[in-house]
Amino acid sequence: MTTDVIRSYRDLRVWQRGIELVESIYVITQSFPKQELYGLTSQMRSAFSIPANIAEGHSREHTKEFRNFLSITQGSISELETELEIATRLEYVPPQKFNGLMTQIAGLAKQVRALREALAKRIAVQAKAPRN
Repeated sequence: MTTDVIRSYRDLRVWQRGIELVESIYVITQSFPKQELYGLTSQMRSAFSIPANIAEGHSREHTKEFRNFLSITQGSISELETELEIATRLEYVPPQKFNGLMTQIAGLAKQVRALREALAKRIAVQAKAPRN
């Protein structure tokens, strides 16, 4: 049996999936019209904040702070879903690419939710622990 040891945010699968999503977003936005460079392209590429918030939250000393950063991450994921929907309706993203990206986003969102829930349980246990 192998045990995955988390030494850094880079060891978190949720962070790794976030990086993969950002790569996918950068690839798809390369074909967007030039007039969208400071609009939808820029907004969608701000998806880099998803793994960045996971990394920053993990580096914090308190579990509660990490959970707050994951909440921000969830908001960024929702923003990206909305931007992707708009890009698809404007026909910048083909439907098959949209479906693939939405599947990728849904998987990441599920991992973020699960991690937030696990941290909430840890916070509850810590709150019940006797203080010395």
